[in-house]
Amino acid sequence: MKSMRLIASALFAVCLLVPALAWGQGGNPPASTKESGATSGHGMTAAEQTYKGKGGDVEQQISALSDQVIQAQLKDDTSFFEKYYADDAAIIHSDGTVWTKAQEIANLKSGTLKYESIDARERKIRVYGDTAIVTFLISFKGVVTGKPYSGDIRRTQVWVKQKGNWKTVAYQVTRVAPASQ
Repeated sequence: MKSMRLIASALFAVCLLVPALAWGQGGNPPASTKESGATSGHGMTAAEQTYKGKGGDVEQQISALSDQVIQAQLKDDTSFFEKYYADDAAIIHSDGTVWTKAQEIANLKSGTLKYESIDARERKIRVYGDTAIVTFLISFKGVVTGKPYSGDIRRTQVWVKQKGNWKTVAYQVTRVAPASQ
């Protein structure tokens, strides 16, 4: 449990400090910041083109992986998460529970976590070298720990390139309060 708190603290620090450090070192915005829909096209700005490499545009890679996450969740494709979650990934659900990679995969396999529909919008991708942070506004319907759930959540997913492969090291969802009546 102590290691999970440490991972959660590290996620918090990454989400707060990386943008602050990037902007504080010369006042420039992140190398790549782009809003897009879950299935929109991928035009590149001049700044984004500077991150082209052997594997193609980093933002395009992360965008495609983000789309694949949604499809894997809808299909209960645990092999995707086996491949793309870092072994020490912290998965933080909207109720505050922190699951390990193994727990997340076990819960998908058992049906404890079941997604029926996912509508992702307001996607932003920020690239900082070998780290990418993706945020979404998501409407979803499903079952979490045996309880039906539907509504809007904000999702933050932190990808880090490890040994040439993108891995999710942190994934957090936060409930969005319903609009006042």
